[in-house]
Amino acid sequence: MTAFDELMAFQRETSALGQIAGRLGWDQETVMPRGASPQRAEEMAAIEAVLHARRSDPRVAEWLDQAAPQDEVGKAQLREIRRAYDRAVKVPADLATAIARTTSAAQGTWAQARADEDVSAFLPVLEEVVSLKRQEGEVLAQGGDVYDAMVEDYEPCTTGAQIAAIFDEMRPRLVALRAAVLERPEPAALTGSFDELTQMRLTQKLAVAFGYDLNNGRVDKAVHPFSSGSGLDVRITTRTSETDPFNCFYSTIHEVGHAAYEQGIDRDYLLTPLGRGVSMGVHESQSRIYENQLGRSRAFTGWLFDQMKDAFGDFGIADADAFYATVNRVHNGYIRTEADEVQYNLHIMLRFDLERALMAGDLQVSELEAAWNDRFKADFGYAVDKPSNGCLQDVHWSVGLFGYFPTYSLGNVYAGCLYQALRGAVPELDEQLAEGDTTGATAWLREHVQQHGGLYAPREIIQRASGVEPGPEPLLDYLEQKFSGLYGL
Repeated sequence: MTAFDELMAFQRETSALGQIAGRLGWDQETVMPRGASPQRAEEMAAIEAVLHARRSDPRVAEWLDQAAPQDEVGKAQLREIRRAYDRAVKVPADLATAIARTTSAAQGTWAQARADEDVSAFLPVLEEVVSLKRQEGEVLAQGGDVYDAMVEDYEPCTTGAQIAAIFDEMRPRLVALRAAVLERPEPAALTGSFDELTQMRLTQKLAVAFGYDLNNGRVDKAVHPFSSGSGLDVRITTRTSETDPFNCFYSTIHEVGHAAYEQGIDRDYLLTPLGRGVSMGVHESQSRIYENQLGRSRAFTGWLFDQMKDAFGDFGIADADAFYATVNRVHNGYIRTEADEVQYNLHIMLRFDLERALMAGDLQVSELEAAWNDRFKADFGYAVDKPSNGCLQDVHWSVGLFGYFPTYSLGNVYAGCLYQALRGAVPELDEQLAEGDTTGATAWLREHVQQHGGLYAPREIIQRASGVEPGPEPLLDYLEQKFSGLYGL
């Protein structure tokens, strides 16, 4: 075997162990007994110790020095292995293990605190998580910006300052659009009761309609919807509310976007660095375009309206046009995952600024709830009513995902670029979606984005697919056109 062959064999074993760790995380959020949390923390710490040892193994450096791949794919594999290795060797093994143990335990603490509306029960363990993640950021940054080092885990070659500049460009047009929309009459909200088992049956149908392969996946319920796994085992979760089936349906479509990306990657890349989505921003571009530009379009909501009538009978919405308006209703709300397209990115900007301040030491964990509530009141014009609608609503900080939140908005920006190209490439898109047929759109996304996995850098894959340098203008143009039509602006 050549050095390259030996390196790739070692990497596949490491990736397989990483998949096992991911499956433990899936189990913890879906079916694990609540009382198992302390043991699961030790299990996660143990497997992280093994993974960290492999990722920082000195043999990896030797193989990297000796390997000489001749093709584009091999060179990309080395690029990604080298990037991961350079980061792994900077983090002490005991710190990596402590982070895994603490975040596993913190996840359960967060879930209980959220259910109890008790911020004080969560803050001590969040303090530990923040301290550990700040230590990790400092060793990774090596004198540079700690938050930039964290962002690198989720969106390579992107800095906090670059993200802030994008957000500064987006904010004025988003705020102006929101103000104009909120001056107009609000469409009817969905009312009534919707059987949760029926929701789950319809959500399975939606998952399949958007190309999710249930032979290699499954749909379960969790407190916070997520997608897990890659290759031949990609699982998603959703959640139900008896009064809000849209929460279930659009969470599912969103997570299918993630899962379809992982299922669509070239199988030759299985259990290699290229066998996963290249960044969370690109990942979010898939979930957001599935959920919004496709799933909330006038064409697709017409089909969904008929599906809901078949499933639930008359549910109080007169026709498909009224249903389209209800699905896309711009309204006051607290929950990011339930936010309309106009206001969603404003939720992300709030979290971005707060977590950046936490990592810089400018905001203390003890001050987080007050800072969140003050910022929310300033940005949205009304007060947070309870912690589960405020700083306890997201799982991300409990599991140490600092630097992750801005990728949601980067995904929206990328989705705007992709959708502009998709409309030109599939002129019959609306006719297909009106029949519940997403294959024209999903096949185009699979060909131009998903199959490549980690082959190209994040901004490069979006530019190759869309033909434009990634920027927020296509997204903002789309939002203004869509909601001007909906609200008669």
